[in-house]
Amino acid sequence: MNSNLSELGQPEELQASPAAEPEQPEVVAEAAVNGGETAVVDAAEAGDQNAETATPETSTADAPEGDANWLAQDTSDQKVLKRGDVLDGTVTTTSPTAVYVDVGAKTDGIIPGRELERMNRETLDLLKQGEVVSVYVVNPHDHNGDLILSLNRALEELDWRRAEEYRESQEVYESHVAGYNKGGLIVRFGRVRGFVPQSQISADRRRLMDGETPEERYGKMINEAIVVKVMEVDRARNRLILSERTAARESRETRKESLIGRLQVGEVRTGKVVSLVDFGAFVDIGGAEGLIHLTELSWTHVTHPRELLKIGQEVRVEIISIDQEAKRIGLSMKRQEADPWDTVAINYQVGQLVQGMVTKMTKFGAFVRLVDVPEIEGLVHISELSDQRVAHPRDVLKEGETVTLRVVKMDVENRRLGLSLKRVNSAEYLDMDWFAGGDQ
Repeated sequence: MNSNLSELGQPEELQASPAAEPEQPEVVAEAAVNGGETAVVDAAEAGDQNAETATPETSTADAPEGDANWLAQDTSDQKVLKRGDVLDGTVTTTSPTAVYVDVGAKTDGIIPGRELERMNRETLDLLKQGEVVSVYVVNPHDHNGDLILSLNRALEELDWRRAEEYRESQEVYESHVAGYNKGGLIVRFGRVRGFVPQSQISADRRRLMDGETPEERYGKMINEAIVVKVMEVDRARNRLILSERTAARESRETRKESLIGRLQVGEVRTGKVVSLVDFGAFVDIGGAEGLIHLTELSWTHVTHPRELLKIGQEVRVEIISIDQEAKRIGLSMKRQEADPWDTVAINYQVGQLVQGMVTKMTKFGAFVRLVDVPEIEGLVHISELSDQRVAHPRDVLKEGETVTLRVVKMDVENRRLGLSLKRVNSAEYLDMDWFAGGDQ
């Protein structure tokens, strides 16, 4: 037997001989299966069944008494087989050229040698004397009168039936990426090749896709584990459509429900950034995604999450809110850092002079970032810019400029800091300035 066996799942190619049995016409053709695999297709099932089963009018009319008894026993005790049947049988005899299987028919069926040559070692190990195996009826009565069976076709046929069961139950199926083409991924469902179109690949996997060619996009995914749902089974067209996106979405929702039930506000977790949006970042914290709002990214002002984060980055976050009904999880990164307002509360006081850089101007005033505590921004209201009337802050200040200001308001609880430019040289604070200068 050839040790270099071909891929499992390709049945024996059979040829019928009309000349040998003219009263039992056979039509055997090959159809393409799974991108190059072949399968025997039956086109004369009805004829074979009629040939195998005698009618009451013809079975005993002219036969001798002994023959009539034999026929009666045959029709009552022996199975009537037809092409396409899948049934269990017991291996009775093995050889390098054929394996014989008892399926309850008049004679043992034959798995031909050419199919054996195409089997891998794992499948060949199933064919030991006394072992029970599933077989597919290729031809119940060939031109030599033999019952031709196929183990590979039986295994494949059972996989098609199992795929239909998965489609009906919508249970998830775990497999590995076996290959790809320009439209998506090839995933083995047993011995059947399933197809995951690009539109049905999960969002997490699509985010990792990069490149113009299929090899660049999908090549690195070969042998990766994948969980899918069966969406379409069309045996006649050898079409098995799978969806990772649907399986991932439902799996994610299930994991999220379970995780939300265990989470507690104040809990700290390590997660991975999965997406960035204008209003924040979504982070996977172990089976569920939570949102870090823009205002919870950092104590410093952030315009967009991409200024601090990138997809795939690991971050440490604190659970700050849980909405069981809406299944939403609120996260914070900045609360894992020292609160700069603690520094302000301890080191600053009303009347103190500070250095700040102008970061933004609006019609009602200018925002200034403290030089010593850059996480904190204070507001210089337009009324605190000058003793003279000011139409717009840009008439007095410009963005990026560093200026000396006086603290005129501190509200640590509400995190507000009021600053003044016009009171820097005010006589109101002469004593404070004198003592501050003495300390220096």
